[in-house]
Amino acid sequence: MNHFCDIENRESKQLAPGICVRSFWGEKMLVAMIDLEADALLPAHSHPYEQVGTVISGKLELTIAGETRILGPQDSYVIPGGVEHGGRAAGVDTRVFDVFSPVRKDYQY
Repeated sequence: MNHFCDIENRESKQLAPGICVRSFWGEKMLVAMIDLEADALLPAHSHPYEQVGTVISGKLELTIAGETRILGPQDSYVIPGGVEHGGRAAGVDTRVFDVFSPVRKDYQY
Protein backbone atom coordinates (compact mmCIF):
# COMPACT_ATOMS: atom_id res chain seq x y z
CA MET A 1 0.00 0.00 0.00
CA ASN A 2 1.28 3.45 -0.90
CA HIS A 3 0.83 5.81 2.05
CA PHE A 4 1.70 9.01 0.15
CA CYS A 5 -0.37 10.59 -2.63
CA ASP A 6 0.86 12.85 -5.43
CA ILE A 7 -2.36 14.68 -6.25
CA GLU A 8 -0.84 16.93 -8.93
CA ASN A 9 0.27 13.94 -11.03
CA ARG A 10 -2.87 11.85 -10.47
CA GLU A 11 -5.04 11.20 -13.53
CA SER A 12 -8.25 13.22 -13.48
CA LYS A 13 -11.85 12.32 -14.29
CA GLN A 14 -14.33 14.81 -15.73
CA LEU A 15 -17.49 15.13 -13.60
CA ALA A 16 -19.20 17.78 -15.75
CA PRO A 17 -18.05 20.30 -18.36
CA GLY A 18 -15.19 22.29 -16.80
CA ILE A 19 -15.08 20.18 -13.61
CA CYS A 20 -12.42 17.52 -12.99
CA VAL A 21 -11.66 15.38 -9.94
CA ARG A 22 -8.57 13.53 -8.75
CA SER A 23 -9.06 11.14 -5.86
CA PHE A 24 -7.44 8.78 -3.39
CA TRP A 25 -9.17 6.49 -0.94
CA GLY A 26 -8.72 4.26 2.04
CA GLU A 27 -11.03 1.69 3.52
CA LYS A 28 -13.64 4.09 4.91
CA MET A 29 -13.21 7.45 3.17
CA LEU A 30 -12.23 9.06 -0.11
CA VAL A 31 -10.48 12.40 -0.61
CA ALA A 32 -10.93 14.38 -3.79
CA MET A 33 -9.28 17.47 -5.24
CA ILE A 34 -11.85 19.08 -7.52
CA ASP A 35 -10.90 21.74 -10.07
CA LEU A 36 -13.62 23.93 -11.55
CA GLU A 37 -13.05 26.28 -14.47
CA ALA A 38 -14.50 29.78 -14.06
CA ASP A 39 -18.33 29.63 -14.06
CA ALA A 40 -18.39 25.82 -14.41
CA LEU A 41 -21.68 24.49 -13.06
CA LEU A 42 -22.24 21.38 -10.96
CA PRO A 43 -26.01 20.79 -11.19
CA ALA A 44 -28.05 20.17 -8.05
CA HIS A 45 -27.87 16.54 -6.96
CA SER A 46 -27.77 14.33 -3.90
CA HIS A 47 -25.98 11.13 -2.94
CA PRO A 48 -25.88 8.88 0.10
CA TYR A 49 -22.33 9.91 1.04
CA GLU A 50 -21.48 12.37 3.81
CA GLN A 51 -19.32 15.10 2.28
CA VAL A 52 -17.13 17.74 3.89
CA GLY A 53 -14.96 20.17 2.00
CA THR A 54 -12.82 23.27 1.99
CA VAL A 55 -12.23 25.82 -0.75
CA ILE A 56 -8.50 25.89 -1.51
CA SER A 57 -8.53 28.73 -4.05
CA GLY A 58 -11.03 30.76 -6.04
CA LYS A 59 -14.69 31.33 -5.18
CA LEU A 60 -17.43 28.72 -4.94
CA GLU A 61 -21.12 29.56 -5.04
CA LEU A 62 -22.56 26.60 -3.16
CA THR A 63 -26.19 25.75 -2.46
CA ILE A 64 -26.96 23.19 0.24
CA ALA A 65 -30.58 22.32 1.08
CA GLY A 66 -31.77 25.52 -0.61
CA GLU A 67 -29.31 27.87 1.16
CA THR A 68 -26.72 29.57 -1.07
CA ARG A 69 -23.42 31.11 -0.01
CA ILE A 70 -20.29 32.38 -1.76
CA LEU A 71 -17.24 30.65 -0.26
CA GLY A 72 -13.60 31.63 -0.60
CA PRO A 73 -10.27 30.12 0.42
CA GLN A 74 -10.37 28.30 3.77
CA ASP A 75 -14.19 28.34 3.92
CA SER A 76 -15.58 24.88 4.65
CA TYR A 77 -18.89 23.05 4.39
CA VAL A 78 -20.61 19.89 5.58
CA ILE A 79 -23.20 18.09 3.45
CA PRO A 80 -25.05 15.20 5.08
CA GLY A 81 -25.88 12.19 2.92
CA GLY A 82 -29.11 12.56 0.96
CA VAL A 83 -29.16 16.38 1.03
CA GLU A 84 -29.51 18.17 -2.32
CA HIS A 85 -26.61 20.46 -3.23
CA GLY A 86 -24.95 22.02 -6.25
CA GLY A 87 -22.67 24.89 -7.14
CA ARG A 88 -20.55 26.80 -9.56
CA ALA A 89 -17.15 28.44 -9.70
CA ALA A 90 -18.08 32.08 -9.11
CA GLY A 91 -16.28 33.81 -11.98
CA VAL A 92 -12.80 32.39 -11.36
CA ASP A 93 -11.02 29.06 -11.56
CA THR A 94 -11.65 27.30 -8.26
CA ARG A 95 -10.16 24.35 -6.37
CA VAL A 96 -11.87 22.50 -3.54
CA PHE A 97 -10.78 19.61 -1.37
CA ASP A 98 -13.58 17.18 -0.46
CA VAL A 99 -13.80 14.12 1.78
CA PHE A 100 -16.52 11.51 1.27
CA SER A 101 -17.58 8.72 3.61
CA PRO A 102 -18.11 5.95 2.93
CA VAL A 103 -15.91 5.61 -0.15
CA ARG A 104 -17.62 6.76 -3.38
CA LYS A 105 -17.21 3.90 -5.83
CA ASP A 106 -17.91 6.23 -8.78
CA TYR A 107 -14.87 8.34 -7.84
CA GLN A 108 -12.49 5.37 -7.76
CA TYR A 109 -10.55 5.03 -11.00
